[in-house]
Order: sequence, then C-alpha cells, then structure tokens
Amino acid sequence: MTATTVTGARHTARTLPERVAHVSEAAYRMRHHVLTMGEGQGQGYVGQALGAADTLAAVYTDQLRLRPEDPEWSGRDRFLLSTGHYAIGLYAALAEAGTIPVDELATYGTDDSRLPMSGMASYTPGMEISGGSLGHGLTVAVGIALGLRHQNNPARVFNFLSDGELDEGSTWEAAMGAHHHKLGHLTALVDMNALQADGATNTVLSIEPADDKWRACGWFTQRVDGNDVEALLRALDAATEQAAAEGRPSVILCDTRVGRGVPLLENREKAHFMRIEQHEWEICRQQLTAGHDAVAANGTEA
Repeated sequence: MTATTVTGARHTARTLPERVAHVSEAAYRMRHHVLTMGEGQGQGYVGQALGAADTLAAVYTDQLRLRPEDPEWSGRDRFLLSTGHYAIGLYAALAEAGTIPVDELATYGTDDSRLPMSGMASYTPGMEISGGSLGHGLTVAVGIALGLRHQNNPARVFNFLSDGELDEGSTWEAAMGAHHHKLGHLTALVDMNALQADGATNTVLSIEPADDKWRACGWFTQRVDGNDVEALLRALDAATEQAAAEGRPSVILCDTRVGRGVPLLENREKAHFMRIEQHEWEICRQQLTAGHDAVAANGTEA
C-alpha cells in the first residue's frame, strides 16, 4: 500500500491471473471481516455483504485511486454506496484498503462507533454518501460526475446499487441524464441478488430484461457472474476502455448469491436480514475457510 494510491494505475503492472488472485484473497478476508462484524450484533445484512464481497474487492483493491491516509483527497475516485444497509460490506472493503483499521470493525453497530449499521458519510472515513431510502445513489453520482467534469478533475465515479433500486423511477431518470451528458467516467455496479425486503425481486416487481433497459438508456451494458472475479475484472477493464473511446456511462449487472462462500447462509430461506444463532458463527467461519482452502488446493469450489 502506497501513500499515493491503493490501486488505479498500479494494477496494470500485474497480469490478469495475478490480479484475480490478489482480488480473490482480498474478498476472502473481507468475508471473514463481515462475519466478525455480524457476530457482534448477532444479526444483520450479512448475506448481502458476503454476496457482494467479490465486487467490492475488485473495485477497492484493483480499480480505485485512493489515499488511505487522506480519504478527502480531491484526486480520489469516488465510490458511492447507494444501498446504505450494505455498509457492513463496505466497511470490510475500507479496512482492506487501509482507510479504517481492521481492529475497528469489532465496534460495528455499537454506541459511538464510526461504523453504524446503515452507512453515514458524517461518521465513516471513505463513506462518500449516507445511504438510506433506495433510489438516490445514482442521481447523486450523476451530480458528482458533472461536478468533477466542471472542475477538470479526471477522477472516476462508481455507484453501487441493488436490483431493488431498479424499481425506482429516480434511478432511470438519472440513467437517462448520465447518457445525455456523456458521463463516461461514471460506472454503475448493480447487485443482482434477486432478493428484496419484501421477497424475491421478480415477485415484487419484475425488472427483467434489465440488460435491455440499460442499453435503451444509452449505457455500455455488461452482465456477469458477480462472484466470478475474473469476469468482474474483465468487465471493469472493458468499461474503462470504452469510456475513453465513446464517452458512454457503463453499467455492470452483477448476478450474485446471497451468503456466497458460506453454504449455511446461502441456503437460508429468510436471508434479507439474517438472525444467526450464536453457535452458527463458528460453523460459518469453518465453511468459508474450507471452501477457500479447496479452491487453493484444487482450483475448484467445495
């Protein structure tokens, strides 16, 4: 980790297999961080954070230009977490990036902590916006991207949002605005985990074919397995390359699995906000470690 950047130009010195290995190990550590934070509360949005860990690791350890010791650095790339309840996952990424100490994760959700259960920019270093009511993140991202352009600032803007936010009209208004203004330095990452608070996304309000909807709004659109690190990195590279050539905003639809890496949680029926019993936390860790070790030994998932 350097004083100038966490990643950005640095990843170009690595081969793709090296980048995949680097991000995969970061995602594994982040999943352990999530379990540590979740155990302190006994419940929470653990499943979403486990599912999104690969996406967050890819962005934070391979893409973003940051100064960990200076979260307000004007040249930083901006990462906006629209889904404030995913904060547990973002805290794991910020710890991996060096913006917050790993030891501080143990304070998650406690009184006077800088790490509240729903993300708040006024509390947490590296948290760009306070996420809450869904559907606001992309509109703010468009505004920030326009502001950076007016300042001749080349920083990129990433907005992480959920498939449930595709139910919101404000999301599509922002999508059309981003294309109209040719915001090529804006990339949206949509966690397509197919689950909302009220049930499966396709039963609450069907959003498919989501790919076609984004393309109709003029975005460079890709859809990948959001738990496949190589696919994520290739998509992020393609987003960067097309932005330089065409100036279109990019969206990567990331199909993920709630609870990824922990079979006990992947198979939970009620997975949006999980209550995990005290004796189950160690089982979760053992399953996560076993799966990781199997991949390391055999190159296949357990």
